[in-house]
Formats: sequence, C-alpha cells, structure tokens
Amino acid sequence: MIKKIKEFLKEVKIEIKKVVFPSKDELIGSIWVVIITVVIISLFLGFVDLGLSKLVAMALR
Repeated sequence: MIKKIKEFLKEVKIEIKKVVFPSKDELIGSIWVVIITVVIISLFLGFVDLGLSKLVAMALR
C-alpha cells in the first residue's frame, strides 16, 4: 500500500513539471474575460427573471 502511494506521488511530481502556468498578462486577461462574462450572464438572467415574475403576476391576477 505504501509503495503504491509513493509511486503515485512520484508520478504526480512528474506531471506537475509538465504543467505550463500562464503569465501574469495572460492571467489578468483571462480574469477580465471571466468577470465580463459573469456580469453579462447575470444581467441576462436578472432580466429573464424579472420578465417571468411579471408574467406570473399578470397570470395570477
């Protein structure tokens, strides 16, 4: 069991060396894309929710 754990950790170490981390500029660019996307989707869902709640309110009158 211990041998398997050691082998696993050895393989993890090898795989981590293969990872290419983004540069600071790439990371900042990606963060802005995520923030803008979240804001747009949030606004869209907010308007859809508002519209549907108005429709339900009208239907229940």
